[in-house]
Amino acid sequence: MSSIPEMMERIVDYSKIITIEPDKRSGKACIRGLRIAVSDVLDYLAGGMTPQEILADFPDLTETDIRACLAYAADAERRFEIVQP
Repeated sequence: MSSIPEMMERIVDYSKIITIEPDKRSGKACIRGLRIAVSDVLDYLAGGMTPQEILADFPDLTETDIRACLAYAADAERRFEIVQP
């Protein structure tokens, strides 16, 4: 099993993989300009699909793309803030 510092070194830099374009998927975060949204991949994973099953269904994706979706979601969660009235 890897240590936390080793794991942190392997986290994908999603900034070159996750794209947001107003004319694709209504501006949702997508993977490499494809019409596959990050939320789609996260929904598939949450629904119980394995990364291997997703890759089989979407041959344009890579394992790095899936890891980028997870890194993007983790980063979004870190930035989420509840504003008190």
